[in-house]
Amino acid sequence: MNSRERVLKLFKGEPVDRVPCFSGMGNITEEGINKLGYKFAAIHSDAKMMADTAATTYKLFGFESGVVPVDLCVEAEAMGCVINVYPHAEGILYPTIKEKLIHKEDEMDIKLPADIGNRGRVPLLREAIKLLKADIGNEVAIGSYVLGPFTLAGQIMELNDLLKLSFKKADKVAKLLDTMADAIIAVAKEFEKAGADFITVREMGATSDVLSPRVFKNLILPPLQKIIKEIKVHSVLHICGKTNDIVTFMMEACPTAISVEQKNDVAETRKKLGKDALIFGNYDPYNVLVSGDENLVRATVRQCIDNGVSAVWPGCDIWPTVPPQNMRAMMDEIKNYGGKK
Repeated sequence: MNSRERVLKLFKGEPVDRVPCFSGMGNITEEGINKLGYKFAAIHSDAKMMADTAATTYKLFGFESGVVPVDLCVEAEAMGCVINVYPHAEGILYPTIKEKLIHKEDEMDIKLPADIGNRGRVPLLREAIKLLKADIGNEVAIGSYVLGPFTLAGQIMELNDLLKLSFKKADKVAKLLDTMADAIIAVAKEFEKAGADFITVREMGATSDVLSPRVFKNLILPPLQKIIKEIKVHSVLHICGKTNDIVTFMMEACPTAISVEQKNDVAETRKKLGKDALIFGNYDPYNVLVSGDENLVRATVRQCIDNGVSAVWPGCDIWPTVPPQNMRAMMDEIKNYGGKK
């Protein structure tokens, strides 16, 4: 089976010939950017450049997915935040939010823009997904991602204020998160219409490192459930940090799969969730894939598989400076070792 068949069968719970190696988060590389003669700064504002670059990770290394967008500002921009894409920057500099939408507590009662699907770069992303699908969609699964409600709320207002209010005025935060969920659903539907095979919900900000399992269950889980219920393609819920205490709640959000990072004890998570749960993870995309050598990359791939992951998948975005030899080592090891388990 080819990579597309392998990944889609995995999502459907059907047998596959080996463990896949893919991602639902950013995975473009400098190697791919340079091969195309593009500049990183230009990719974020050009659908064709974005799609072309996303396709190179598969074309150059055999990585088993194609994913856009590249940055994390799409929804916040569509909601009305001012972003800086640094159009003339050299090297790797990701877009950031220049002006937030909410500056103080009494501005939190915001409304969802009626035309959010046509605001900011959402139309550009629709086009990028279509182009990526037309290019490599017969060979690999095409993915996209949206932010989780708490993470998005932490972009349109100061995160420290949001964290404090989560404990002091949970009802007020819950109302904001419900609006964030509606925004995320609207954007996800645009990505679905464009042809995404799977969508990752990236709730990085709601990590157990800063929120207790009780707060997660009461405040974060309900809007996540609302979002994932409305996603009609395969869904992956990703949360950063030490997620062992909340993996059962993550599954209660009812995604097709969950994604955990390197701080998660995957062997323990597998015991807790059982043999049929789809668990994606959990190599360190920087300290292993970028900074490590080929031997560390290979050993980490084997360890992920031995610990029980359903797919070898990074703990976050793959940083673009990843050495080509490490990408090749990862894909070689997955082919050699991934069918033995």
